[in-house]
Amino acid sequence: MAFAEKLFGSGELDAEWRKAVEVVPRHLLVPFFYRQDGAVEWRRVRAEDPGFLAAVYSDTALTTQVIDGVPTSSSSQPSLMLQMLGALDVRDGDRVLEIATGTGYNAALLSERLGSDQVCTVEVDRELARVARARLGECGYEPVVLAGDGRQGLADRAPYDRLIATCGFTSVPPAWIAQVRSGGIIVCPLGVGNARLVVGGDGRAEGRFLPGGSFFMGVRSEGGNARIPYPGDPEEAVSRETPLACLDGEGDGLQFVLSLVLPDSAWAHEVDADGARTGCRLWARDGSWAHVQGGEVRQAGPRRLWDVVERANEWWEGQGHPERERFGVTATEFRTGWWLDSPGNAVPDMGA
Repeated sequence: MAFAEKLFGSGELDAEWRKAVEVVPRHLLVPFFYRQDGAVEWRRVRAEDPGFLAAVYSDTALTTQVIDGVPTSSSSQPSLMLQMLGALDVRDGDRVLEIATGTGYNAALLSERLGSDQVCTVEVDRELARVARARLGECGYEPVVLAGDGRQGLADRAPYDRLIATCGFTSVPPAWIAQVRSGGIIVCPLGVGNARLVVGGDGRAEGRFLPGGSFFMGVRSEGGNARIPYPGDPEEAVSRETPLACLDGEGDGLQFVLSLVLPDSAWAHEVDADGARTGCRLWARDGSWAHVQGGEVRQAGPRRLWDVVERANEWWEGQGHPERERFGVTATEFRTGWWLDSPGNAVPDMGA
């Protein structure tokens, strides 16, 4: 009851989702989590440890799996999960496919709301799927829990009325569009935003981004992780002067745009003793690399990443620093494209 009150407050509530939050025992589905001590070591926090229940019943994302020092699964921030579930706009009798089971907490909320027989969930990690299935059963929920690549959906049980993903993507997998009925809804993290798309009868899904940020672990293959490895500073790189304006002001808005036009890339900001940004590093999965510091940019690899940053910044500023909910997405079997305000106003190719 208190947890639901923390999440919903006194605002307008969906009574059914509030009831689900009140009923589903998060501590049984998340019986431990990992907390980083300093900047290196991950320590497991168990039910008997001080502060465990307070952390589990807080509006906080919890890391629930770490492999070789890299987080690979988590229980998402509850308020973000509920924003996404609200955007899913489920109705009694809807069949829902969830991508990325994780701990099973989101599947439990869906099962409480719709009934277990209306929910299917896919998890790439076979052991996570096994454990989630067992814990869900202990809590009285029996949705279909299968191990597999969520990018392929779950064709054997299609069509679905709704699809929700709780790991990050750079585009909408075509299989999802094929497996969700016309008029159905997909809610999915794309870049560092959450998009809500309606599936049409013409083989496309289209919609807008929801307000607020979204930082999910990226989709991964079995046995792997979503981290983009830093390629290291190359011996030879192209150097030139550049303004640091891209690092200042409303940088988070620019980074949302960059998460769309520069997929499969990662950032690390450099700061001084007072916390002010002094530079940054940007790298991509293909080995491209850029380092900006003191007004100088050095770049190497197949692409000139910082050139894309500057073009994106110029475009974003020229549009008046648009908020992310002004952006939208159109996805088809062949591509996922971005637009501003209306589908006819495409976000330009930044030359990535």
